[in-house]
Amino acid sequence: MQRTNDDEQYKILLVEDDIEISDMLKNFLETEHFDVVTAYNGERACELFPAEPFSLVLLDLMIPKKSGIEVMKVIRENSTVPIIILSARDSDSDKTLGLGLGADDYVTKPFSVTEVLARIKANIRRSTKYAAETDEGETVLMHGVLCVNLEEYSVSKNGERIELTAKEFEILKLLMKNPKKVYTKEQLYALVWKDAYLGDENAVNVHISRLRNKIEDNPRSPQYVVTVWGIGYKLGDLA
Repeated sequence: MQRTNDDEQYKILLVEDDIEISDMLKNFLETEHFDVVTAYNGERACELFPAEPFSLVLLDLMIPKKSGIEVMKVIRENSTVPIIILSARDSDSDKTLGLGLGADDYVTKPFSVTEVLARIKANIRRSTKYAAETDEGETVLMHGVLCVNLEEYSVSKNGERIELTAKEFEILKLLMKNPKKVYTKEQLYALVWKDAYLGDENAVNVHISRLRNKIEDNPRSPQYVVTVWGIGYKLGDLA
């Protein structure tokens, strides 16, 4: 569940087995008026998440009992809540794995608390924007058998609901609202991540691949999100 009232206190689930890091983040975020619930292992995180309406999850990958990856899989079964990974592992493969399984952002240890705060605010802002969105004009976008409902923040294909993360939804909505436009990776990153593009294609590539796996009949031969070689991506022209 995601909150839409700016006066409400956003609740964060912090999953971190290093008590010193956990206490540091919890204390700092509480001074910034967030409500922080902590879990020191994956099993406890899976118990806590369904019980309360969290606005965001901060998730360490290397935690006991259940790994961060396992926790993320459980959360993504029923929720699109923003997930920010906290990890000392900085390899591209780890980032790709985390993003590919549903994470929205990735912060590498050691980090500054102000950097984490900025990422939290950006991800909550994006998710609450979609939850509260009431676009003027069209509220339902159709492309073939694919349906994007902007009021319900939902996507369906042939009447069957498809669960997308906030960034996947934003990419698809952007393409469907601008069906003739080709977007470069730099443009997609700027519009979806609301951040300067620093040449890291990994985040864009992973999210496009994950979106195709969910909406395409054959992700290897996409019909909805197509590549314009040497330029970027656009909505496919269905026959």
